[in-house]
Amino acid sequence: MTTARRASHTPKRQIYRNRREAGRVLAGLLGAYRGREGVIVLGLARGGVPVAWEVAAALGAPLDAFIVRKLGAPGHEEFAVGALASGGRVVVNDDVVRALRVTPQQLREAAEREGRELQRREAAYRGGRAPLELAGRTVILVDDGLATGASMFAAVQALRDMSPAEIVVAVPAAPESTCREFAGLVDDVVCASMPTPFLAVGESFWDFTQVSDDEVRQLLATPTVGIATARLRIAETPAEVVERCAVDAPAGVPPAEALEEIIGDARVVLIGESSHGTAEFYRARAEITKWLIEEKGFCAVAAEADWPDAYRVNRYVRGLGHDASPEEALRGFERFPAWMWRNTVVRDFVDWLHAHNSRQRGEDRRQTGFYGLDLYSLHRSMREVIDYLDTMDPVAAARARQRYACFDHTSADDGQAYGYAAAFGAGLSCEREAIEQLVELQRNAVEYARRDGLLAEDELFYAQQNAQTVRNAEGYYRAMFGARVTSWNLRDRHMAQTLDALLAHLDRHPDGQPARIVVWAHNSHVGDARATEVGADGQLTLGQLAREQHGSAVRLIGFTTYTGTVTAASRWGGIAERKVVRPALNGSVEELFHEVERPEFLISPMLSRAAAEPLDMVRLGRAIGVIYLPGTERQSHYYHVRPSEQFDALIHLDRTTALEPLEAGSVWIAGETPETYPTGL
Repeated sequence: MTTARRASHTPKRQIYRNRREAGRVLAGLLGAYRGREGVIVLGLARGGVPVAWEVAAALGAPLDAFIVRKLGAPGHEEFAVGALASGGRVVVNDDVVRALRVTPQQLREAAEREGRELQRREAAYRGGRAPLELAGRTVILVDDGLATGASMFAAVQALRDMSPAEIVVAVPAAPESTCREFAGLVDDVVCASMPTPFLAVGESFWDFTQVSDDEVRQLLATPTVGIATARLRIAETPAEVVERCAVDAPAGVPPAEALEEIIGDARVVLIGESSHGTAEFYRARAEITKWLIEEKGFCAVAAEADWPDAYRVNRYVRGLGHDASPEEALRGFERFPAWMWRNTVVRDFVDWLHAHNSRQRGEDRRQTGFYGLDLYSLHRSMREVIDYLDTMDPVAAARARQRYACFDHTSADDGQAYGYAAAFGAGLSCEREAIEQLVELQRNAVEYARRDGLLAEDELFYAQQNAQTVRNAEGYYRAMFGARVTSWNLRDRHMAQTLDALLAHLDRHPDGQPARIVVWAHNSHVGDARATEVGADGQLTLGQLAREQHGSAVRLIGFTTYTGTVTAASRWGGIAERKVVRPALNGSVEELFHEVERPEFLISPMLSRAAAEPLDMVRLGRAIGVIYLPGTERQSHYYHVRPSEQFDALIHLDRTTALEPLEAGSVWIAGETPETYPTGL
């Protein structure tokens, strides 16, 4: 795919050189239909035919034109009151007809006039050939884009009268609302790009010259099946390119040579997960992290976890605190979803890290800590600030209690209740008090740090970060009742800010070596937002911010899976369930990787330049958080991504299993049987 005039790592919509290139991109997203019996591709004439020819040729499927003629309002022919499609089907917008007072006679005259033009075009385009038989076939209906979707709607309605087995709508560009509308009307919808805001179809093309009758005729006369297009089917498919460039990664762990080439001298390695409840992601990430610690000198794990809860684990793995086992150290993780960190994989990793650090202490070598990046611990962090000041400066502790008392009008440990009250005027805003406390603690930091060396510095840093978390969490909880992008960005900025503060703190270690940190977080935080559709809405991610701050010293690694089981809830605050993960949707990254003849592999343009081409296409990417809703799979868990820029490397495990909570309830043990569903959308 051509990528000229595309700046690296910048917000973008998918721009096609012309309709032919758009067709090749679309064909890559329709790989599930390649080689399937009974597939026919129809191009909406005229603009959809060049796109459809590329799709048909890549799939090795027959091609035909499907013609839709707009029925214009009398005196305002550019305004459609309905449409006439091949086969004689008339679709009318009754509301528009009534509003414009179009009479039945006027409607009949418009239909007869457009019907004559439709017949002329069908005869001219096909050169006397009969239309393809569509009954019982899978029909892929292609246009060069959708705006309102009126022409496509008319085509779908007309096709239904011809009794196809399946109807698939495929377009290079369309508004998300239009794509969602068609998702409820047909068997499959593939929208390669959904620009926000959507201005016009032509905005997605550099060359959007009108297609002529001659061009349509020539394309329909050019075979898309047989010897004439053999070269297209012999050429490597995207899945075949991935197969050739992939590196086996048993259980999700690539060989050390591949990791060495990807990681190099990076100081920050962010390792993702496409769900918060997949055992293989957690185990592979833990094994890669052990290699980073032992072989590359990484000295910290920074997780998508609350700062105080993770710091309790940090004390344990470094031989401090009062916990006697990994299970005890993880008991701080009480807030939903506890299974994210209170699970068997994290327990075993914490146990390993404790033993590793014991050996490091015995050899007087640097230990590796465990830290949290998240900001949900509003009330818990306030208590930790006060507890610290009680031991260091009781007078300052009294001032902190007075400031933080501002939050007492909401129930303990309920940040959302505070945010709701502050946002809607039902309670005080405590922003000023949170900032004052942070500033005072920072002002007194030098004095506190004079006490007892490194340990005192660590505890001061812990307290400062708790005060920073209170300040940022206060803003987050107020913002969460406004625009979603605003609260999301506050959270990811906080995580990036905490990561930078942690790097600066650990850089001061007496061994003089720069700190190197591995980050554990969801793909949706680890990946670069500028390579996804949400980036166009202004959404930021931790991975993007880390790249902007540290450049080539950062690596982003994501995980994907095709199907299996997952630990997730059905609602926020719900119990942990073991759910069946539905097979990935057509046109997704996961579906592409499923076509590869390897169950577990690593793919990265850093290892093979050829891997960039299949990963440079815009595809759907699945994101399962702590809630999984199979009934609304497409709407709830997919968004458009350009994998080559979203991550430096991807690890795929085709079938995965649910993460086991330390307290596996009866619902989790019983699991969930697969739901039936007609479309998967």
